[in-house]
Amino acid sequence: MKSNTRRDFLKKSFMGGVGLFTLPEILRSPAFAAGSPNKLIQFAQIGCGREGTADYTGTIKHTDLCRLVAVCDLDSKRVEIAKNTVEQFYKSKGETNVEVKTYHDFHEVLARPDIDAVIVSVPDHQHAFVAIQAILAGKDVYVQKPLTYAISEAIALRTTVQSRKRILQTGSQQRSEKPWNTFRIASEAVRNGRIGKLKTVKIGIGIDRPKGVKPSPQTPPPTFDFERWLGAAPEQPYMEFRVHPQDSVEARPGWITTEDFGLGMITNWGAHHIDIAHWAMGMELSGPTSVVAKADFMKDDVWTVHTTYHVEMMYPGNIEVIMDNSFPNGIQFEGSDGTVFCARGAERQTKSDPVQNVDNKKGPLWASNDKILYPRIGPEGKVWMPSADHYRNWLESILSRKEPIAPVEQSARSLEACAVAWIAMKLNRKLAWDSKKEMFVNDKDANAMVSRKARKNEYDIAQIMKKAGLA
Repeated sequence: MKSNTRRDFLKKSFMGGVGLFTLPEILRSPAFAAGSPNKLIQFAQIGCGREGTADYTGTIKHTDLCRLVAVCDLDSKRVEIAKNTVEQFYKSKGETNVEVKTYHDFHEVLARPDIDAVIVSVPDHQHAFVAIQAILAGKDVYVQKPLTYAISEAIALRTTVQSRKRILQTGSQQRSEKPWNTFRIASEAVRNGRIGKLKTVKIGIGIDRPKGVKPSPQTPPPTFDFERWLGAAPEQPYMEFRVHPQDSVEARPGWITTEDFGLGMITNWGAHHIDIAHWAMGMELSGPTSVVAKADFMKDDVWTVHTTYHVEMMYPGNIEVIMDNSFPNGIQFEGSDGTVFCARGAERQTKSDPVQNVDNKKGPLWASNDKILYPRIGPEGKVWMPSADHYRNWLESILSRKEPIAPVEQSARSLEACAVAWIAMKLNRKLAWDSKKEMFVNDKDANAMVSRKARKNEYDIAQIMKKAGLA
């Protein structure tokens, strides 16, 4: 069954009972019977590392909605682990003769008409390259946060999604109820005026420290395609500490701490918390007006991202957003009538995530007055979309063709704010940002950092967009 035909069938099956049945009743219908893959959303996993493993294991459990049929990674060891993990999962459900196809080149995955959607869990510097081509191939997409590496890439991905009318969910899982409903409760309280006029938002996103290892070129292992993995990033030799460990899928990868591949905590955790701050402020489609920042960066070390930092951003309405490495990991909203704080607490997305440093007496959710937090639902103007599970929300959006809880338009703005802060950190001066034009005001140096030149033309996002008629 061709991809569009399959998607139309799934949509009709899902929407056919609107007005007559609730969602659970629809999903209990014979059209979504277990063991009938052609009547489920068939998806592929692209990128099978730490986050990719969490993504596909979190999605395949929704057997009433989806079926994982293919896995893809440039590291053959990782793709085999993923294949075995998924096959064992389906066999544990009583299936026999289960086969999950493996791929080295994600283009081969996108060429399959029977695949409806893909999860993109590659390193940050490859997000836009893979996700844009997936959208152009007619697939719906789940892409890890931060949405992209650069501001120009976020704009391009948003343009592609809107043009092709595809569903894109960003991995901003703090928007969904489980396991972190603290963020929904706190941000609803702020958005609905329960702390009075919002004045200050204090965000803690943790800190990366030097590895203490000098850069030392190595020969890439024969099981890993480093050339393709490098993608648009600057030419450089392979170093295991700057890529991912060869003996573990669960350990934190080095690319997160290497500026050519990711910008450090400012986008790693910043994308999560800025997203929630925007939610609470009502700035989901806006951004800062100015930013001033300073930071220290790792030197003479295998890693290269920032360590200590202090960022001050002004938003419309004279709201100040401050990020500092001394703050506990979380978000504190301070208003004229009270304060509310939210964090993850002990819950972790992956085993190698740090346990958050929060006040043990107050916990991951507290307010200056309990009335600020409860009751959540009442005669207020803004209550968040129901989303108990981030992956299920994505799957349900694919079927309904309705916007997911973390859509591309809003996640693009979260990435922009984080990247604006990073650019200010690098330039070490105050910058003015125009969120409508999505560019800096009268600053050639800053605007030059909104994008970066691709190492090879084949990885150039502008050329991909031009070829698709979306320049």
